[in-house]
Amino acid sequence: MANKDASFGLRPARLMNGSAFMNQQNKYRIASGYSTAIFQGDIVAVVTGGGIERIAAGGSGLVLGVFNGCRYTDPTTKKETFSNSYPGSIAASDIEAFVIDAPDVVYEIQADAAFPVADLFGNFDIVDQSPVGDTNSGVSRMEIDVTTGATTATLPLKALDISQDPENSDVASANTNVMVVINNHLLSAGTTGLA
Repeated sequence: MANKDASFGLRPARLMNGSAFMNQQNKYRIASGYSTAIFQGDIVAVVTGGGIERIAAGGSGLVLGVFNGCRYTDPTTKKETFSNSYPGSIAASDIEAFVIDAPDVVYEIQADAAFPVADLFGNFDIVDQSPVGDTNSGVSRMEIDVTTGATTATLPLKALDISQDPENSDVASANTNVMVVINNHLLSAGTTGLA
């Protein structure tokens, strides 16, 4: 049966030790006026200056985790705003991002093509679909880029297994859902920090 084409970015599924993911996340800053939209399920990284930014396909550097929403004081209405996505270009000094930042979280992500079992345990880049996120739900449309599979240590995702989701577990058709971990996580032991 063909897989359902419905990308959702990275969605936390469980921890590496098999225990349930309990929505653990931490707050980080987004710089006032940062112009790039960030959607729930997007990969983010820290930047010099103390904030976070969205990582796009082909990006380099260490991954902090997965964006899970934000809060800020709306500069127009002056009201506290909570959202699944950061729309970009918000001029506010109190923008807080909620990031799933534990290095041992296992995520589910949709592949942009059929994902063969033989590619498991390879490292992969992400690919942005157009548009990169749903502005109504605030959910990402980021997918794992099957053609980038390699041993390269700097690629952001490592594939662990095919999803058990019956609507997206067919390895012979496009849009297979894959279970992954962040491969180049900032909070893993022995990684470099920002100066």
